[in-house]
Amino acid sequence: MRRRTPPPPSPLPQRDGIDPVRVRLPGEGDWATVRDHLVERLSGAGDGVVDGMLRAGLVVGADGTAVAPDAPYVPGMFVWFHRDLPAEVPVPFPLEVVYRDEHIVVVDKPHFLATTPRGGHVRETALARLRRELGIPTLGAAHRLDRLTAGLVLFTVRPEERGAYQTLFRDRRVRKVYEAVAPYDPARAWPVTVRSRIVKERGTLTAREVPGEANAVSDIEPMEHRADGLARYRLVPRTGQTHQLRVHMTALGLPILGDPLYPEVTAPVPADDFRRPLQLLANELEFTDPITGTAHRLRSGRALQAWASYARWTG
Repeated sequence: MRRRTPPPPSPLPQRDGIDPVRVRLPGEGDWATVRDHLVERLSGAGDGVVDGMLRAGLVVGADGTAVAPDAPYVPGMFVWFHRDLPAEVPVPFPLEVVYRDEHIVVVDKPHFLATTPRGGHVRETALARLRRELGIPTLGAAHRLDRLTAGLVLFTVRPEERGAYQTLFRDRRVRKVYEAVAPYDPARAWPVTVRSRIVKERGTLTAREVPGEANAVSDIEPMEHRADGLARYRLVPRTGQTHQLRVHMTALGLPILGDPLYPEVTAPVPADDFRRPLQLLANELEFTDPITGTAHRLRSGRALQAWASYARWTG
């Protein structure tokens, strides 16, 4: 098996904690110039955008030299540029560092802040914010937490070590414990283990359970409940399917408070509406560091608002 040659390092620095876009020209194609390919590839950018970038010298090759507007197409060539990013509504909640050493940074992410740049969330992400605030341009995410979920996320400092930490999550050698606020079912025998097969198609907002061999397993139990019909749950996912805990709680007839997708997709809220966050918190991470051998058990300092003050959450 032939090993793939890694791309050359970027000749452009980050901007506001955001990496430049890297494009590799396909090995096959009938484009006459680099410009022709970029116009087709970036068709959603708008008329004249690529031409303007090329005239301004904003598209560069591996040596940092600007790509000329009439530069011939070279299969396999890499080019870099920075996107013009639309304005984003700032997420007005702090990003707390829980643990930091020369290898990793573990943070306590607030609700509404995406982990990494994606879609319409680029500058307002945990990764970009941490790169700016900590001054660590090499920082990378070892895993992801949904934008609407708060809690612990692990980032790596050294790119060459990132794979070792990602493998921890891939091989399920990280014990994750979540908390959630949802209705209480006094008739159910607790604790329960939910097993099902979850799939999520590309382009769809929600995941769903389908017949077949289970690929998602969650241990769920209430930690306490109260007279208003709500409970605070402890959830331990044994697997890592998309939206797994949200799907499994809904399958139990106990959807998590504030969930805009389950059991039904609700109308989008304005970007500056930070009320009623999803009441799901990644509360604990427990793992042995693959580089240092240190045993870590880290806890979030956050409390779910609907449990601490239901009136404040609903207001």
